[in-house]
Amino acid sequence: LLGKADCPYYAKAELLADYLQKNLPDFQIFKIIHHPDLWEEWLKDVCEKNKWSHKNSPIIWRELLDRGGKGLLLGGYNEFLEHAQLYYGVTSSMTTEMMMIIAQENLEAHKEKALKKESTKDLVSPLQVWITSASTPAGCSLIPVLVSGEVFGRRTEMSLTLFDHPSTEGDLRSLAMEMEDLASPLLRSVAICTRAEEAFRQAQVVILLDDSIEQEVHSLEDCLRQRVPLCRLYGQLLEQNAQDTVRVIVWGKTFVNLRTELLKRFAPSVAHNIIAVALGIEGEAKAVLARKLKTAPSCIKNVIIWGNITGNHYVDLRKARVYKQESAIWGPPQYSRPVLNLIFDSEWVKKEFVTTLKTLTATGKHFGGILAAHSIGTTLKYWFHGSPPGEIVSLGVLSEGQFGIPEGIVFSMPVKFENGTWAVLTDLKDTEIGKDMMTRMTSDLIQKGLVKRTCQKTVENKGIDGEQRGFSEDKVQAEGRAKEPGDKEETEVAKGDEKNLSVSEDHQEECRLSNVDRTLGPQSPPQRGEAQNPTPGYSLLQPSD
Repeated sequence: LLGKADCPYYAKAELLADYLQKNLPDFQIFKIIHHPDLWEEWLKDVCEKNKWSHKNSPIIWRELLDRGGKGLLLGGYNEFLEHAQLYYGVTSSMTTEMMMIIAQENLEAHKEKALKKESTKDLVSPLQVWITSASTPAGCSLIPVLVSGEVFGRRTEMSLTLFDHPSTEGDLRSLAMEMEDLASPLLRSVAICTRAEEAFRQAQVVILLDDSIEQEVHSLEDCLRQRVPLCRLYGQLLEQNAQDTVRVIVWGKTFVNLRTELLKRFAPSVAHNIIAVALGIEGEAKAVLARKLKTAPSCIKNVIIWGNITGNHYVDLRKARVYKQESAIWGPPQYSRPVLNLIFDSEWVKKEFVTTLKTLTATGKHFGGILAAHSIGTTLKYWFHGSPPGEIVSLGVLSEGQFGIPEGIVFSMPVKFENGTWAVLTDLKDTEIGKDMMTRMTSDLIQKGLVKRTCQKTVENKGIDGEQRGFSEDKVQAEGRAKEPGDKEETEVAKGDEKNLSVSEDHQEECRLSNVDRTLGPQSPPQRGEAQNPTPGYSLLQPSD
C-alpha cells in the first residue's frame, strides 16, 4: 500500500487493510507513505520498474510469495475496496470528514517521523569539523568548547580533524591524545592532517585560525603577497574536498576581513557560507561597559561593531541596552534600559572608554585563546541554532550596499541568525552612518583591496615558487607566531562633521603593516618601501550630545 501522507483515500484504504490483517491469519500488509512533494517521483519509479500505469494515490498491489517478488497490480482505492468486498465480504463505511481528519494526522505524523529519522542519521553520521592551525592557543582552547555540546547540540556527535603545518605534527598528536582523554560522548573520532591535498575532505564545518606568517614583513604589499597564495590554496581545497553546504568561519588578529574576502573569491560555490567573527571585539566593549555600570558583561546587549574587524572599526552604543542593572528603577528579567542613558559622564564615553578598550585589547593578545574560543563557539552556536530573539549580533559579511557601505568588501555589521542562516538587519532605525565616518571605515579596506588585486595578479601571471609561497602541493604555509609589536598608542578625538566620534589606536599587528593616513577623507594607497606608522583605528559611535 503506497500513498501520499495527506491523501484521504490512502487513510481509508489503510484502515481497511489494518482490519483485514487483524482478522485474517494469512493476510499481511506493508505500508509505504511519502511526503506529497516526493510522491510523484516515487510513483513514477514504481510504475517504470513494474511496467504499470497509475497516476493517483494510493497505489496497491499484491505479492503472492515473499515481499519483493513479482507484484500484481490491484489499482487504486476503488479497486482495493472492490477486491476486499468480493474476496472477504468486507467494506469501509468511513465518512469523508473522518477521511480528511485522518489524512491530516498522517501528514503530521510523517513529518515528525522524518525529523526523528534525520536526527538519528546525524548521530550515525557525525558532523565533520576541521580546525586549521589547531596547535595554536586558540585551537587548544576551542576544542573543549566544541565537544561540550553547547555549540552544535547535545545530541550531535562530531569527527574532529586537526590541520596544521607538518612541523607541528608532534604537537597535533599530543593534542589528539589529550582530546581522547576527555572521553567526551559527542566526540566520535579525532584525526590529524598535515598534507594540503587531504585538507577539508567531506568537511561540514571549517574553522580557520590562520593568523600570522612565518617571516616578518615591512609593508602591506609584502604581507599580502604571502597571504594570497595560502587563501587561494584554502579556497581551492574547499571547492574540491568540502561538502557543498560547508560552513566556514574565519578568526584572527590581523586582516580578518581581507582573508574572508579572498576565501570568497577563491571558493565561489561556498562563498555565501564564509563569515568572519566579530564577537571578540563586541565582548571587550561589553566588559568595559559592565565595569562602569557595575553589572555583568552578559547583561549588556546590542553593542554593534562596524567596519574592519582587525582594523578601523567603530563601537556603536546607540542600540546598546543593559539588563538586571541595580538602580532605583527595577523590573522583570526582560526589562532593560539604554546604556547611554545610564552613563552620565560623556567624557568617559568619549575618552576613557576608548583608552580602556585599547588596554583590554592589548591584554587579549597574550590571552587571546580563551576569548577566541568563546567568540567562535558562540558564533557557530547562533549559526546552527539561531541567535536570541531580538538580539543584535555583529558579523563580518560581504557588503551588498546596505547602510551605504560600498559593495564587494567584507564589513562587520549587525545581523541576526535564524533557521541556519544569517540576515543583515537593514530595518534598524537610527543606525545612519555619516559620509566622513564611512570613508574612514572603508578607506583601509578599499586600499587593501587594491593591493590585494595587485598581489593576486602577480601570483597568477608571474607565479611564486614554493619557497616564496611557503607551501607546495603537499605542504601548507607554516603558521608562524608573529612578534608582538610595541608601538606606542595615542588617543585623539576626531574633529569636523562627526563631533561625537572618538578615535584611538588600530590593532597593532595590522597598523604596523600599513602606512595609511587615517585623517578623514580620501586616502592615498601605501607605497612599498615607505616607513610604516602606527595608525588610529578604534572609534566610538554614539548619539550627538
